[in-house]
Amino acid sequence: MLSVLRVHLPSDIPIVGCELSPYVLIRHPDKTVSTEDVPESLPIEGLFLRYKWYRIQSDKKVAICSVHPSEQATLQCLGCVKAKLPIAKSYHCTTKCFSDAWQHHRVLHERAASAVNENGNEEEDIYGRFNNTASGMNNNTNGQAVANGTTPLYPAVVAQRNGSETWFEVGRSKTYTPTAEDIGHVLKFECVVVDAETKSPVGQANTILTSRVIPAPSPSPRRLISVTNADLAGHLDTSSGTFSVLSYNVLCDSYATSDLYGYCPSWALSWPYRRQNLLREIVGYLADVVCLQEVQSDHFEEFFAPELDKHGYQALFKRRTAEVYNGSNQTIDGCATFFRRNRFSHVKKYEVEFNKAAQSLTDALVPNAQKKTALNRLVKDNVALIVVLEAKFSNQGADTLGKRQLVCVANTHVNVQHELKDVKLWQVHTLIKGLEKIAASADIPMLVCGDFNSVPGSAPHALLAIGKVDPMHPDLAVDPLGILRPDTKLTHTLPLVSAYSSFARSGYEQQKKRVDPNTNEPLFTSCTRDFIGTLDYIFYSADSLTVESLLELLDEDSLRKDTALPSPEWSSDHIALLAEFRCKPRIRRQIER
Repeated sequence: MLSVLRVHLPSDIPIVGCELSPYVLIRHPDKTVSTEDVPESLPIEGLFLRYKWYRIQSDKKVAICSVHPSEQATLQCLGCVKAKLPIAKSYHCTTKCFSDAWQHHRVLHERAASAVNENGNEEEDIYGRFNNTASGMNNNTNGQAVANGTTPLYPAVVAQRNGSETWFEVGRSKTYTPTAEDIGHVLKFECVVVDAETKSPVGQANTILTSRVIPAPSPSPRRLISVTNADLAGHLDTSSGTFSVLSYNVLCDSYATSDLYGYCPSWALSWPYRRQNLLREIVGYLADVVCLQEVQSDHFEEFFAPELDKHGYQALFKRRTAEVYNGSNQTIDGCATFFRRNRFSHVKKYEVEFNKAAQSLTDALVPNAQKKTALNRLVKDNVALIVVLEAKFSNQGADTLGKRQLVCVANTHVNVQHELKDVKLWQVHTLIKGLEKIAASADIPMLVCGDFNSVPGSAPHALLAIGKVDPMHPDLAVDPLGILRPDTKLTHTLPLVSAYSSFARSGYEQQKKRVDPNTNEPLFTSCTRDFIGTLDYIFYSADSLTVESLLELLDEDSLRKDTALPSPEWSSDHIALLAEFRCKPRIRRQIER
């Protein structure tokens, strides 16, 4: 007889907007075991599985901590109430939680106060006293629940009543996606074998309870800042002649493990949660071109491509080669480039496989006896995706009438191994030489985006940013195969400039503080417990493009002092970079040349 052996949830902490998909293990009449569904339309020996989800509403209301959303709140910040901030931001689970978060939390008060008026006394009243007396909070240390408002959340019809609890049926499928109405409440999943003829349950129902539903954590929005004038840009300029490019390493799911990121809650590392958080962030930037790295192959096909298609993006993908990788082809990651169909059309795609380049290099330069050793060092499965796009907008200049505006966008993920400095530099050099060939065949602006796994000042960064590598650079000391010699070949003619170096030349002191004055690059684009530094860049050809705006950089305080990446708010160990560009008129470019 059909029976249910086990019911399990991958994570017992449900988050609004993230689908819950229970693991249901069943035994078939022939004694085989599987996790396959048995719907009413396909019963087995007259039996099928029926699922129900319930929201359990206790007569006791609760609020959720704004910092640790899996914890119940015990105190409320009166400053938030007075400043009329979203009520959910005001709750904290402990006094220590509130104290630790204060440096970040007070920024909310400051922004609210400056948005209303310049009343300094009122600001002092809201948050100033906390520094001395901590009186800016409503403490409920006796453990009683904080009221969560009086607005009725549920329909008048009661499904079931059990003591002080009321169970409202919210779903009849195997999966369920929590809504805002579920916040603060426990969910119950029920699975039972049912007789197809009588529709009556056979045996006991298998049930499982979740913890309380928490809202999806939302970080403070990152603003787009104009670097061409003194105004802050609240949104992208979609007028003629400008376009925006986003570069983001989204952290492949197969790498997002508790072994590597033990400081991040397991529910925030789960792919069902991270994919929704990443999608919200990426779509929210409204970029015209999106370059993503570490996109898992099955996630590209099943999630990123179809979801971004709904937002008007066309997708292109280059999976890493699999000569070193020994996992499933479905879980190997790669580079994905998306562009808005109403802004660009696809002209051509080039795929760069560094493994193939390594084979050609060793065939030409390495003696037969050393080829195996050379290939073991050079073959790392890294790739690059180069896309030529045609703009559907114009520069509104007389010199551009009737002429196609092409843009070349390269998206890459360079080898991660720190000790292989020669391999990193060789991969970057190989990519640039390919781009030089494209540039020689057409008058085309260039954008080079990605995770280069190279810090500012390293040899790969120098080659990209200044077009050459100093012969005395310490990275050149690591070259056991002689692939970097002579060092005079480590040059190129592309006029590439790092987009974020524009902050160093701007008048925005806050952003200047987040840029290294020696390299003009961000202080970090990756921030984990083991590493903090810059690995990601957007380079552009300065003879054909100008930077209009940049997405503001984060500082360590923005991540809170006890948080590294990934976190519940930010679902990758990297931050996104975004730059808005304007094409220079061709006449001016010819004069500059």
